[in-house]
Amino acid sequence: MGEWFVVNVAEARAIAVEGSGAYVPFEPPGDRFPDYGINIQVLAPGEPNAQYHSESVQEDFLVLAGECIAIVEDEELRLRAWDFLHCPAGTSHAFVGAGDGPCAILMVGARQEGATVHYPVSEVAGRHGASVRTPTDSPKEAYADWPQEYTETRLEWPPRR
Repeated sequence: MGEWFVVNVAEARAIAVEGSGAYVPFEPPGDRFPDYGINIQVLAPGEPNAQYHSESVQEDFLVLAGECIAIVEDEELRLRAWDFLHCPAGTSHAFVGAGDGPCAILMVGARQEGATVHYPVSEVAGRHGASVRTPTDSPKEAYADWPQEYTETRLEWPPRR
C-alpha cells in the first residue's frame, strides 16, 4: 500500500504517444492503485485516445476542457467541457479530440481481479482510426499498429486553444 501524496497537473509527469494525445497518470511509476485507474488525457482534434473497446468494469469520464467525440455503443456523441459520461461494465467506447483545440478528459476506471477487455470491430470508430480490423481480447494485438514509443513531457495546463 502506497503513501498518500498530492500532485499538481501542470507540474506532473505526462506521457505522450504520437497520434493518441498525452496523459497524466496520477499513479507513481510502477505503483498501480489497486481499486481504480485515474488519469487526465489531452487530445488534439482528430486524435483517438484508444482503440474502441469494452471492459468488464465500469468507467467514468468528465470533459474538463474543449470538445471531443465519444463513440459509445457505435453512436457518436459530441461532448464539451463539464459533460460527464458513465460507462457501465461492458459498454464499448472510445474518444476522439474535436473542435478547434485540445480536449482534456478526466478518466476513471474500476479495477478488479480477473477484469477483461474486448476490442470489437466498429465502422463508426474506424472512421476515426480507433477500431481494430479483427475482434480481439488482447491489448497487444489491438495496439500492434499503434506507435509503441512514448515521450515523457508536461501538459500545458489548462489546455489552450
